[in-house]
Amino acid sequence: MVHTLELSFGSKTLSLETGRVARQAHGACIARLHDSLALASVVADDEPRPGISFFPLTVEFRVRAAASGRIPGAFGRREGRLSTFETLTSRVIDRSLRPLFPDGYRCETQVVAQVLSADPEGDPEMLAANAAAAAVMLSDVPWGGPVCFVRLAQVGGRWILFPTPAEREIADLDLVVAESPDGVVMLEGCGQQVSEEVFLEALDEAHACLAPNLEKLLLWRQQVGKAARAWQAPAALPGPGRERIEAYGERLREALAGADKAARGKALSALKAEVLETFAAEERALAGAAFKEFSKKTIREATISSKRRIDGRGFEDIRQIDCEAGWLPRTHGSSLFTRGETQAMLSCTLGGPFDELREDTLFSEARRSFFLHYNFPAYSVGEVRAMRGPGRREIGHGTLAYQALLPVVPGTEDFPYTIRLVSDISESNGSSSMASVCGGSLALMDAGVPIVAPVAGIAMGLMQEGAEFAILSDILGDEDHIGDMDFKVAGTHQGITAVQLDNKLGSLPRAVLEQAMQQARRGRLHILAKMAEALAEARPEVSPHAPRMSSLKIRKNRIRGLIGARGANLKDIEQRTGAKLDVGKQGMVRISAPDAQSGREAYALAIDLAGEVELDQIYRAQVETVKDFGCFVRIYQGVEGMVHISDLADRSVEDARNVVKVGDFINVRVMGADHAGRLQLSHRAAQGAVASNA
Repeated sequence: MVHTLELSFGSKTLSLETGRVARQAHGACIARLHDSLALASVVADDEPRPGISFFPLTVEFRVRAAASGRIPGAFGRREGRLSTFETLTSRVIDRSLRPLFPDGYRCETQVVAQVLSADPEGDPEMLAANAAAAAVMLSDVPWGGPVCFVRLAQVGGRWILFPTPAEREIADLDLVVAESPDGVVMLEGCGQQVSEEVFLEALDEAHACLAPNLEKLLLWRQQVGKAARAWQAPAALPGPGRERIEAYGERLREALAGADKAARGKALSALKAEVLETFAAEERALAGAAFKEFSKKTIREATISSKRRIDGRGFEDIRQIDCEAGWLPRTHGSSLFTRGETQAMLSCTLGGPFDELREDTLFSEARRSFFLHYNFPAYSVGEVRAMRGPGRREIGHGTLAYQALLPVVPGTEDFPYTIRLVSDISESNGSSSMASVCGGSLALMDAGVPIVAPVAGIAMGLMQEGAEFAILSDILGDEDHIGDMDFKVAGTHQGITAVQLDNKLGSLPRAVLEQAMQQARRGRLHILAKMAEALAEARPEVSPHAPRMSSLKIRKNRIRGLIGARGANLKDIEQRTGAKLDVGKQGMVRISAPDAQSGREAYALAIDLAGEVELDQIYRAQVETVKDFGCFVRIYQGVEGMVHISDLADRSVEDARNVVKVGDFINVRVMGADHAGRLQLSHRAAQGAVASNA
């Protein structure tokens, strides 16, 4: 039997449907908004996987080209590995669903979401997320939902729910919010240096929309959802065994003291081995799990009660920061950013228009002139691991750093370069993505990129025990692992450019987020001050090793003349100068040259083929024909005019040949055109002035 539910998002209605397709899955739901449809399903094993100590949840989001009426462009005309968009959407769904599964649940669970139909004005990410949350809620898999998602944007001071791609493009804030009935589950978004107050206002707007929809979802689950299956949590160590472990409390606190990550790890491993030796072989697995839980509880209680963290810092203290810009001699820009035991090596490379990143999207091919790649090698945490391509975590961290920096990076109209940032994490102990933001900002400025303002990022944590909680600035890796929140905030002195929130509690109240936001701002300003000591603003010139870029705007009717038959004119310019030219459909021409001289030559040749003149402007022209009554000159190819003998000089001229001859270059001012559209030029009115095309 088919069951439907309608959720209201302002003037827009999102419908959910279950019971029509994927009926052998343990739960399935279709979400629809306009002509966009997404299907999500969930299946879970009946028995837990033996020998694992984590919850094996897999989330896969897929987009088929057929959804938008296209055939894939790849060889074989079939979709390949997950795109960046698919990976990021999978992470959004995973991070929102995972905290609400019960502790100790170990049955392998798979959530699959796919786009069935795509409307250019739709939002497949939000459709898939809502469908996935509804599918899990209606299934027999134990889960603490419901969860509802909304994307909202601030455009011109007003809030828009489920904005269109065009509205998102001009938004001051673009934010995804996931809520449960108890509070915020997940946040992710970017802003144009918005204030903390605007961000909190966005949370209020989202809550006002989501709260009534969550009530509808709760009622729908009661009406059509399946009863949760019975499951059994993993066996726990009996009471006497736990008491034996807790007797090591004082030695555990001593082992955990100290700022050095490696030393803490060795001390904790040695103590754990000593404790486990006191148990029989068949009890050691349970004892190991109990020791881990006791360690976590000990750290959390000690942190809250003493108001001191495991490395001795206060709640708002930032670790020591060291910044260095321009430390790599042959890159176009570079930085080394170190915060405590987290270190990021950033390089910035400047390229031409042909170096832009091209991505195949649902509806077309997208081109990006600024992009960032993030790498997390195993040596950064002292491990041995095969070197492979970027995983989901690396793609997610790199995208967060990219979104944080994008609002301050100039467009190609102001800085006609393709910009690639690469972040290689050389050490990691907490928030390497935020280190990439800080180092990326320095590397951009070192490369001479005129960014709007420097950007810094900070990761905030939370530890809550009963009614008491502590919000931690600049969290360590251990604090992230045992804590309840990972809240990353990036921005400038003026405001926020990117946020990302994950939590393990399943929900967070607004008051906690508000305090975290204000504390994050203070930390961000501290980091920006440290960065300014290394490099406060962009260097005035790009590196001598970087290509030289220039651009010009030509009229659309001159594009064909610049390109030539089968690109003959462009090929000729590139062969003569060594430069590369990219001609846009709107007449924007971008020139990439190996040096300044080549760039000037290519620019001159391009303007000669495609340039046009403006009234009252002065140009350098070549004399082609001399007559008794004056001369004919050429300013650009196809742009010619006449200088009358009366306009050749500021004195009386008997014969034009006494003033100019064929092949001469003279400055002329555009005076207008005659009835036939022929340019009327004056050399007399241009004497002593500088030509615009000189």
